[in-house]
Amino acid sequence: MPRTGGCIAPLSLAALLALTACGRAPTDDILRGGIPAMTNLHQASTLPPESVRTVARRDFGWRLIYHPARAPAGADQGAARALCGLERRAVARIERIPRVDPYADPGAAIIDVYCA
Repeated sequence: MPRTGGCIAPLSLAALLALTACGRAPTDDILRGGIPAMTNLHQASTLPPESVRTVARRDFGWRLIYHPARAPAGADQGAARALCGLERRAVARIERIPRVDPYADPGAAIIDVYCA
């Protein structure tokens, strides 16, 4: 009696493993403002790595969470210029956002950067 489907499962598993091993190909995705999605936003902020917690592109501009004590004086203005510069725009304003839970990341500050 001939066997049917006996080697389909191992071949399917091998094909699945081969496809997942390749990972995701480099992306051509673009963030709002024309910034390539693969841009290292932490590095682009120009802040020292130990001071940056989060850099995110939002509808209004940029949200930056960082530790001012671990950054040089005026770091927020420098980071705002650098982030807006990714979009080839000037800084319109910087707003400091109050911390909802200051105990979550003690000493961290949140700023929203609006580009012109």
